[in-house]
Amino acid sequence: MESDCRIPMACCRPRVLVLHALFWGLVSLRVFGAALLSDERTSVVKAVVAPCWLLEDFVVTTECLQCNAFQTRTWSACGATGYVERVNCTKSNRDEHKSCRSTVMEEHLFWKFEAAMLALTALFGVLVVVRQRWLDRLASEKVRRQIESI
Repeated sequence: MESDCRIPMACCRPRVLVLHALFWGLVSLRVFGAALLSDERTSVVKAVVAPCWLLEDFVVTTECLQCNAFQTRTWSACGATGYVERVNCTKSNRDEHKSCRSTVMEEHLFWKFEAAMLALTALFGVLVVVRQRWLDRLASEKVRRQIESI
């Protein structure tokens, strides 16, 4: 007896559907399984205590100074800018270190930015002149060719 299938894919359709269902089932199991495992791992998190100067008023007791090599390795406040100041929180009367931005550092960064902008201005000015000369040369060549063809 001959098969009723005149189109080859019509006979395979149930197998393809089963394979698709199996594939997507495995993919979703992998994704949801990973999500469930990551939720279990994140449930054990240490509580982070916010510094007192974020929560209450404070007075700066030591002005902004550059951290030395030891302070940079040991104090987390030195990591952000390399400068630190000592503050005294008014309510809790605690002394803590707070990262700060030095005026010397800010001035240095400003002049670096100005030098970079001046260099870019000179570079792009030269590029404009070179491109303009190149375009002028192309235009004169085109005019010369037009005159010669007459």
